[in-house]
Amino acid sequence: MINKSISNDDELKSAFQRLEMIFQAESDTPEADEMEMLVNLIEAYENKQYAIIPNDSAEATKFRRKHNRD
Repeated sequence: MINKSISNDDELKSAFQRLEMIFQAESDTPEADEMEMLVNLIEAYENKQYAIIPNDSAEATKFRRKHNRD
């Protein structure tokens, strides 16, 4: 089990597999606590490794104009 952080995609995969096993855990159980921890760890890892960086509006407009021509 992952305790403090997820540091690579293999650990992420393991975390998702474990989360699937305990996803329907009843409230106020150790599994529910573990589920909450895993969700937080997964979210933190994905935000760091797969962040979506917004473009500025000028770049977005250029992209739309370039790709919307017939």
